[in-house]
Amino acid sequence: MQPEYPQEARDKHIQGAGVLKAEISKEGDVTAMTLVSGHPLLAPAAVEAVKQWKYKPYLLNGRPVAVETQVSVSFALSK
Repeated sequence: MQPEYPQEARDKHIQGAGVLKAEISKEGDVTAMTLVSGHPLLAPAAVEAVKQWKYKPYLLNGRPVAVETQVSVSFALSK
């Protein structure tokens, strides 16, 4: 799922990336997130989108394991 560009951020011509630290379960679900950086008007939309993402489980020695990763979600206004 792509993030929905917040209208207030769009109106104020705010662009940029939100960086999140995400914990991924061994089933590939996002179980927790922490905002690392990003504009406060863009961050909620980034979090909402990433919460719905599904990852392919990371395998260690052939077994799925939980992992922590960073995710960057970009917001850019079209010209």
